[in-house]
Amino acid sequence: MARAYKSSSAGTPAQQRELRAQGRRTMRKLFDAGMRVFAERGYHAARVDDIVRAARTSHGTFYLYFANKEDLLRALAVECAEDLTKLADGIGPIGPDDDGYEELRRFLSGFVTTYRRYGPVIRAWMEDQVADREIDRLGVKAFTAIGARLGERMREAGVDIAEDERAAVGALMAMLERVNYALASKRMVVDEDVMLDTLARIIHRGFFGAPAGPAP
Repeated sequence: MARAYKSSSAGTPAQQRELRAQGRRTMRKLFDAGMRVFAERGYHAARVDDIVRAARTSHGTFYLYFANKEDLLRALAVECAEDLTKLADGIGPIGPDDDGYEELRRFLSGFVTTYRRYGPVIRAWMEDQVADREIDRLGVKAFTAIGARLGERMREAGVDIAEDERAAVGALMAMLERVNYALASKRMVVDEDVMLDTLARIIHRGFFGAPAGPAP
């Protein structure tokens, strides 16, 4: 017998019942369709009709899992916030040496992967596209966790980056988000490994005290 399942990242209707394997697959199909539609049309222009069509399912099926498109975005935001928080928790020491560079690049690669998957959700956070304060709170909490961990790693590296650490961390987070937005929107076309190497060098030298010179 298939095991029942409940998830905090399910939509409001789905949270009121236990989902089995088929239900989880259907919800994932709606998640993926919603992400594609939000990416292609933007959150405000997207309609439930578009999501249903992309998922090749019915309106009735959609409303078994989500109350509306905002409910779908909220569920995606929960999942995205969980992944970003795990990414923050996994950031190891970033010193000015080669090991620090490799750890920084590993984190950046994970951030790029997460942004590629959840770009529409992150842009909704950054551009204040939704009025739902819970969705906004999830984004603030997740990005604060990453910023706090990076600030901690800067202090451990002994870098006096600025009189106001919050300004330094804010500048770093803004750079990360904008670079990833440019990549996701195709406004910047560059090989991903080249971009990661370049970004890692800039951040390592500018924020973690690495000496100028050839890349590790």
